[in-house]
Amino acid sequence: MDGSQPSAPRASGRQQQPARPGQTKGWVIGRVAGAPVILTPSWFVAAVILTVLFAPTVQNLAPRLGREIYLVSFAFVLLLFASVFLHEVAHALVARARGQHVTELAVTLWGGHTAYSGSSARPLDGFLISVVGPLTNLALAVVFWFSFQAQPTFTVPALLLYAGAFSNAFVGFFNLLPGLPLDGGQILESAVWAVTGSRTRGTVAAGWVGRVVAVGVVAWALLWPLTVGVRPDLWTVAWAALIGAFLWSGAGQAIRAGRSREAVSGLSVRGLARPAVPVASDASVAAVGREVARAGGPHVVAVVVDAAGRALGYVDPGAAAAVPPDAAETTPVAAVVVPLPAGASVDAGLVGPDLLAALAQVGRQASVVAVTDAGRLVGVLEVSTVVAALRTARQG
Repeated sequence: MDGSQPSAPRASGRQQQPARPGQTKGWVIGRVAGAPVILTPSWFVAAVILTVLFAPTVQNLAPRLGREIYLVSFAFVLLLFASVFLHEVAHALVARARGQHVTELAVTLWGGHTAYSGSSARPLDGFLISVVGPLTNLALAVVFWFSFQAQPTFTVPALLLYAGAFSNAFVGFFNLLPGLPLDGGQILESAVWAVTGSRTRGTVAAGWVGRVVAVGVVAWALLWPLTVGVRPDLWTVAWAALIGAFLWSGAGQAIRAGRSREAVSGLSVRGLARPAVPVASDASVAAVGREVARAGGPHVVAVVVDAAGRALGYVDPGAAAAVPPDAAETTPVAAVVVPLPAGASVDAGLVGPDLLAALAQVGRQASVVAVTDAGRLVGVLEVSTVVAALRTARQG
């Protein structure tokens, strides 16, 4: 099963690599589109389970095989995961072509996923990145099918070709089901986004359809056998329930992510920053106090700048107020300044994800950053204010 994600595995070698924050844990076995390909420990669990489950099918189709049925079954599993991997490679290549930074491709218990940073700027981007995966599997299914048809007898290679055609057709069509977290859900999200102009509406709609698909998978496993007069197979129902739970969880996460993205998009530097007044580094505490009063009072922050107008630090109001009045005229402002790291500034026009990305770059060593407009100091932004606003927006 596939799940391509905005904001998943490759470097040579099979040693366990120290995972970066947020990176899937596993063995990095190569690189595609500049991103690591990661083989996760859960893949081995899936390989064993699928090998055992497919073995009876091999036994029925090739009864003359002895213990080799497990070797053939495992070969099918490798063929299946190779097809899923090509599915993920297609996602990664198109994502990079559409301007995204692919961060990893992972081969997992559920097949795999591709992760890339950034978000699609247009509905077309999301559509193309999503649709190419299933189309890759359907194209492989056609190749396997015609190769199978060309076989003169039903040998083991012919069996594997037939299995490759069937599995790729299943993966392709299943991933086109119109509900998140499947590729079809991302296609639906892009369609609703294009019609309504709101990506959040597309995400939420595709998430709810994904929940319908999750219930439908379980209902199909239970009800379809009854329509043909047989009892539901326990293994089929168990797998359907597991897949349904995975889809339900993914759909719920997508809905929450869409609403969170909408909350983030409402944040802006201009809306959260405090106004600032620039002061010279050789000014006195008293002179700075007068500048602040003229600029608008206690809400205004005094920022010490150099000759080029670059922010060097901001005045601590508590420290400034603690200076005795009779000493304020002679106390240099440097005595009450909190230094700002070099480059700790953001543009006043930043909003939403761009604001958060900028703070992630410059706010790691600073709790307060300068705000500039066309290179001119206009305010300061407290990281804690952004965090509080983000929490409030996500909650309501």
